[in-house]
Amino acid sequence: MRGNRRSKLSVLAGASALALSAATATPALARDAARAAVEVSMPADIGIVEGVATAPGAEPGTDTPFPADEDETGTAGKAEAVVSAQAAPPSSTCLGGTAAYGAKGCFQHNGDIVWAGDTQKDGMSAAVGVYTDYGRAAEVCVNKLGAATWATCNKDYRESGDIRLRVLRYDGDTGKFYQPEAWSGWLPVDGKF
Repeated sequence: MRGNRRSKLSVLAGASALALSAATATPALARDAARAAVEVSMPADIGIVEGVATAPGAEPGTDTPFPADEDETGTAGKAEAVVSAQAAPPSSTCLGGTAAYGAKGCFQHNGDIVWAGDTQKDGMSAAVGVYTDYGRAAEVCVNKLGAATWATCNKDYRESGDIRLRVLRYDGDTGKFYQPEAWSGWLPVDGKF
């Protein structure tokens, strides 16, 4: 009986030591982590293209791939929501909708237009990288228009090729890209899956 008690105590002591070491060696949870921006490495030859606002009077569809959330920026008023809605791409022609904190993007196959949406008022710009499957140098469409806006970059890709989108944030002051980031799947340039 005495041996049984000792084995129970030693198991209990071992479990306590293991729990203490796990509690002290466990990294901080995501909600406890510091909010420092994490830099993303990009190819050295990547081209950066500044996106432009949509043409005045452009008629977007009634559905947008990423409806403007007034709560996302915390300051979006009715005027900003109208501007955002006018600049949003029609959902029926925008493929590969991809989003990460602060940025959203998609590809409009008719016209080869890359859309970059900035969703956070955080001092950074939305960036949408475009990679091809046929060896063309990667480019990034950057939206410097501010929070709750969409910008476009009009490109010309090979119709028989595929592209892939990489959505992340860009700091124009430093010229660096930051996480979080998200990737789309491969998208046909001609829009035919």
